[in-house]
Parts: sequence; C-alpha cells; structure tokens
Amino acid sequence: MSSSSNGFQPLHSWRESLLVYTKPRVVGMLFLGFSAGLPFLLVFSTLSAWLNDANVSKATIGFFSWIGITYSIKVIWAPVIDRLPLPFLTRVLGKRRSWMLVAQIGIACGLLGMASINPTEDLQTIALFGLLVAFSSATQDVALDAYRIEAMDKEYQGAMSAIYIFGYRFALLVAGAGSFYIAEYVDWPTAYIVMALLMGVGMCTVLVIREPEHVISGATRDQETNTAAVFDGGPTDSTWHCIKEWFSTAVVSPFVDFVKRYGKFAFIILIFVGIYRISDITMGVMANPFYLDMGYSKIEIANIGKIFGFFMSLFGALVGGVLVVRYGIHRPLVLGAILVAVTNLLFAYLATLGPDLVWLSIVISADNFSGGLAGSAFIAFLSSLTNSAYTATQYALFSSIMTLPAKILGGFSGVIVEGYGYEWFFSYAAVLGIPAIIVALYLTLSPLARRQQLSAEQASGH
Repeated sequence: MSSSSNGFQPLHSWRESLLVYTKPRVVGMLFLGFSAGLPFLLVFSTLSAWLNDANVSKATIGFFSWIGITYSIKVIWAPVIDRLPLPFLTRVLGKRRSWMLVAQIGIACGLLGMASINPTEDLQTIALFGLLVAFSSATQDVALDAYRIEAMDKEYQGAMSAIYIFGYRFALLVAGAGSFYIAEYVDWPTAYIVMALLMGVGMCTVLVIREPEHVISGATRDQETNTAAVFDGGPTDSTWHCIKEWFSTAVVSPFVDFVKRYGKFAFIILIFVGIYRISDITMGVMANPFYLDMGYSKIEIANIGKIFGFFMSLFGALVGGVLVVRYGIHRPLVLGAILVAVTNLLFAYLATLGPDLVWLSIVISADNFSGGLAGSAFIAFLSSLTNSAYTATQYALFSSIMTLPAKILGGFSGVIVEGYGYEWFFSYAAVLGIPAIIVALYLTLSPLARRQQLSAEQASGH
C-alpha cells in the first residue's frame, strides 16, 4: 500500500477500482475460494445430516463437531507450512502452490474415504477420514491465505478477499444444498464422491496460477540471526541444534517480528483484531432463533435470510473490495465497523414489530451488505499486518484471535435473550461494536498510529 493511502485522497479512479476484478490473480481467487469453502460443511452440518439419516445418536453426532477444532488450532502447524519445503513439489510448483495441492489431494482422499464407509458399521473410521478432511482443509487455508497476501499488493487485498468470499460462499451452497439434492435423489456416499471430484477445481487452479515471489528483507534475516543467538548453545552439527535453529526461525521469529515492527501499538492492534467482529458474531448466534420466534416461516427465512442474504453479502464484499482499492484500507475499515453496529439496531427495531416481510428484507439486506463490506476491509487489514517472511504463520495467528473473543461472548447470547428479550439483546450487540469503531478511528486518524503502521508495512518486505 502506498504512503498516499495514509491520507484521504483517492488512490485510484472509480474505473481503475472496478477493473481490479479483471486481474488474472484476482479472478483465480474465485476458484481457490471455492476449493477452500467446499470441505467446510462436509465435516459439519452436511455430515451431521448424513449421520442423522443413518440413525446415529444425537450425542455421537455432537461429538463429531469436535473435528472442527482443527480449524481453530491451525496456527500450531502454520510455521511448518511457512518454512518446510515439500520434496520435489516445492521445486516444481513453489512453496505455496505445493502445499495447496497436497492439502487438496488430502481433502479429496478423505472425502472418498468417508464415502466408502457405512456409518452404521464403522463410525470410528469415518471420524478419522473426517479429521483428515478437516486437517487438510485447514492446511489449505493457511497456504491459500499466504498465497493471497503475497500474490498482490496490499491495496488489492480487499478485492482478493471479496472474490475469495464469493467463491467460498458459492462452495458452501454446493456442499450444503447440492449435497442434499444428491443424497435425496441418489444417496449420501454419491454426494461425497461428487464433492471429492469437485476438489479438482482447486487442483487445476493451482496448476495454472503462478507462484508469488517470496521476499525476505535483510533486516528480517538479521533479526532471525539475533533471535537464534538466544537459543544458541551446544554442538552446531547436532540434531538438537538444528531443531532449535528451526524453532527460532519458524516459530519464535514471526512473533518477535510483529512486536518489533509495531512496537507499543502491537498490543492495540491485537486487541482490535479480537474485537472487530464481536458485534456481528454475537448477533449471529441468535439470528435464526429470533426469526422463528418472531413467527417467520422456514421458507421465508430460507428465501430472504439465506438466499437473498447470500447475494447481499457478496455484493457488500465486492463493494468493500472496490473501496479498499480506491481509498486504501482504513476508511472502509471504519465504515464497516459503523455499519455492522448500526444494523444491529435495525434488528432491535425489527424485534418491536410483528412478522413483517418488508422490514425483514430491509434489515437482512443491510446486515449482510455491511457484513460483507466489513469482511473485505478487515481481511485486507489483517493481510497488511503480515511480514512476507512469515505470511502463513502471522495470518493464521490473526485469524485465530479474530474469532476467539466473539465466540466466548456469543455463548452468553441466549442468557441475555431469556433475561431481557430480543430488543435489548440486539441493542447490546450494537454496543459491543463501539470499541471497534473507536479503535478503528484511532488507527485511522492518529498521526502517530499511522506513521507507526506505515513504518511497519515498509519493513514487512511486501
């Protein structure tokens, strides 16, 4: 991102901003997003439906949800993806593409394995294949996020994330509704076989796209040397010394780098990462129960809340990507935080009405549009925080922090609804968005904060 993005003048014309979606690497993210989104539901709600049809107990189905923990702990093996080359493949495809391809093969094999097992006869094996799918999917996410950040400049990250979201959401429809259609007219194993074959979309894309350049600045290498010195000791030709050296470079250095580049602002930024999505995630926990309790039918919820909301979310993401290209990251980031909080107040107003389809359409349009816009800007912001030497590790850390506080607070949503009602709950969810607005404004308007961010970005090597 250029230094001019720190001001308030547009970086590009509207025409240039819109044409960003024609760039080959941006278009490629559509298919990579599809590949990332496809396996997610196949180890969650779609798998739950299959197990339910097989008369597996509800308690056992609940235990299967633990497979999803894999997505929350991907930061543990992200350093391996950042630094470990794969034999032969890395030399041929490059670091990011080789890891993506191996992960996609793992997903396809896991899905085919699940399709070959009868749930009523061998649940344990299905669980193991499901774990392979989830682990491979999380690995693909780490490599794909690193590729996305390294493939284009920061000013294009909003567009990259918007197209990625488009592909991801479309894949959720295929893995959700598509699997149900196939299971209804054929059977569940056939549905999983078809999904495994569709992973070929990602594999073909990986073979077509070009590997991005990996830039490691001299300052970063010096920092790694200094960090490694702390772990130094013992014979330099020993296996233990090699392990310590790798741990210092791949695991410790990414965290040292972030703190060193951002200084005292590192703590503020990590807090901001943790609070930005609290408002919309907290609200989302009670959205479907709210619609049902208000008297809307399941068909109305599906048509307006799911299908119409899906397209409004994509529209918001695309608009967010254009705004990031035109104005830089920070102004759309502030706008997104404000819109998310305000739309929660619209839900509070909706709670005072009876079942009103017009107002439901207005509120869901506003909510999904603001969520899509904020999501594009926020992903671009997270991408701007990384150092190209540790892209996978640092982004995996930020994405984990991004949802943890919101998930914790979201667990208390039902208690607030039962105690105070939906009107007060949605007002509470809107108030939760105020800290994110304040910090976003501070990071945008404070000259000291902007200078520190610009200095840190220049030192990142992107």
